[in-house]
Amino acid sequence: MGQRKYPPLTPDEVIAILKGLKFAHKRTTGSHEQYECIGNEIYPRSVVTVDTAHAEFDDDLVKSMIRQSNRSREEFYGATKRTARKAAVPFLRLSVSTEPD
Repeated sequence: MGQRKYPPLTPDEVIAILKGLKFAHKRTTGSHEQYECIGNEIYPRSVVTVDTAHAEFDDDLVKSMIRQSNRSREEFYGATKRTARKAAVPFLRLSVSTEPD
């Protein structure tokens, strides 16, 4: 039996991924939290909705959140060590810019 292409994720794991990708909490409505990443020269502005009422997200919901983030599967899962290991993708350390704004 092979490994799943989209391993299930918990809301806490998805939130950790989004924070690792530099998304910021925008608002909460009921059990739905929205995280936003402002656009830059590489990625357009992105808003991802996370339903925290789920115990675990299935393939379709994970794919939807990846699509909303405008990142690839590898970038999404690779944002944290735990999820990178879960999906068998490399952990992508985000480079920190040392140049002043």
